[in-house]
Amino acid sequence: MKNSFTEALENRDLRLLRKVPKSDLHNHALMGGRLRSMEKFTGKKLEKFGHGSKGVHGINEWLGEVYRPLFDVPGAFKAAVDAAFLQARSDGVTRLEMSMDAFMGRLFNIRPEEIVSTFTASHHDIAPEIDFRPELGFSKSLPVRTLLSCFEPYAGMGYFRSIDLYDIEDAQPLENFREIYRFARKAGMKCKAHAGEFGSAGSVRQAVEILELDEVQHGIGAAESPEVMKWLSENGISLNVCPASNISLKRVRSYKTHPLRILFDHGVKVTVNTDDVMLFNAGNSEQYLRLFRSGLFTAEELDRIRMNGLERTQGN
Repeated sequence: MKNSFTEALENRDLRLLRKVPKSDLHNHALMGGRLRSMEKFTGKKLEKFGHGSKGVHGINEWLGEVYRPLFDVPGAFKAAVDAAFLQARSDGVTRLEMSMDAFMGRLFNIRPEEIVSTFTASHHDIAPEIDFRPELGFSKSLPVRTLLSCFEPYAGMGYFRSIDLYDIEDAQPLENFREIYRFARKAGMKCKAHAGEFGSAGSVRQAVEILELDEVQHGIGAAESPEVMKWLSENGISLNVCPASNISLKRVRSYKTHPLRILFDHGVKVTVNTDDVMLFNAGNSEQYLRLFRSGLFTAEELDRIRMNGLERTQGN
């Protein structure tokens, strides 16, 4: 049965597609807006991300060389958060799980209370209609003691609804982060982590089992193993996949060959998400349209994937 979403896809109507409700459950807040928003704030042209062949290392290089210096300018933090909400609103996102790195407060010398108040104000002023579920992120590259000390003041606020773990996949053993995840579960937070972005199917299952995850960010490595996909499906573990990111970082060759199809066909619950719009220059509407135009999915199948993100009840 056709609806506005399937009709928009079949008509290749991006403008209409952006008006249809959708979720974004894998979004890093300070890179969730368009690059032009930060160019407008700074008044100068910024170098676009172009280190895709280096994977996450390339992202870290761009952040250090191009993006990090912007935050020495007063108001840059709020401008970046505002940009993320503006992008989500313009793309028809009605459910947003957007992460803030727990270490950013120390890096930018911003108190936790100020970070929360900035997110609260941006949400209220720009996109109050969005069901916003703030997420706290952690880098695998930092010492666990440092991460725990950053986590404690936020956990006491009861503001953040979930946690995520990211950066270089093999930076340190996952077992090191068990204490953080126990702390999060005690605080009633949903547990996510990046796994299988570049790693194997085994790394996805291992992350879920060791950290007792509710959802996996990326997880596309699971497509290599029917056994792991069956296990994910049977255990109700969702994968929050980011096709534009996977292609830009050279993990996947094209939309036409994206393993999202394999995961879907094996009964794994998947969603489509942006990751970092600022880097990959693609909202969810563009990604749905590209997946459709590539022939990888029918409009009805993509609508089922869209609804996966809107119907979820975990973390309510």
